[in-house]
Amino acid sequence: MPTGLILLALVPVIAGAARMSELAGGAEVTPDNARFLASPVPIVVHVVSVTVYSILGAFQFASGFRRRRPGWHRAAGRVLVPCGLGTALSGLWMTLFYARPADVGSAVTGLRLVVGSAMLAAIVLAFTAIRRREIARHRAWMIRAYALALGAGTQAFTQMPWILAVGPLDKSSKAALMGLGWAINIAVAEWIIRRPSRLRDARTRARHDRPASVPASSG
Repeated sequence: MPTGLILLALVPVIAGAARMSELAGGAEVTPDNARFLASPVPIVVHVVSVTVYSILGAFQFASGFRRRRPGWHRAAGRVLVPCGLGTALSGLWMTLFYARPADVGSAVTGLRLVVGSAMLAAIVLAFTAIRRREIARHRAWMIRAYALALGAGTQAFTQMPWILAVGPLDKSSKAALMGLGWAINIAVAEWIIRRPSRLRDARTRARHDRPASVPASSG
């Protein structure tokens, strides 16, 4: 699972690295990058935060690695929480205060505000849960926050077929396909969260369905 998550995360990571290179190299101002060049701090915070959060967070899904290195999960969590907050807060700031590109309408803006707020709330709830030693609740909220953060990776796969088949996205298609990407991630997250209980239920049913052994006769 960590390998697959890292590969998925490479989509926003590479895009973020290209944007950082553009900012550092004094790129020519275009309609696509004008808002970032005019106010670079939010995009820098966002790119750095989401890169660390998505790559480091992938290893939290490696159960064997966590068992071999029990201190890893806690140490990584102390980095992931502030990076997750940085990702969500910078994303919300850019949505609210950056000028909208031509293909971004009210629907995309609304989606970004909902997702950013949901990710922020999920991280806060996860932190609160672990402070109360509510491990299962902490795990569930962190998985949801991570799924939302990786939305850009999944959106590349929901948008690319449309672009290849139809052409550039307009405001409506962009909103629909971005929403689909986040919906897929949340659906997978909820499946992962509920999987242990389903496995326990299956084992319980198997034990109940197993025929009782016939006691040996005493002769």
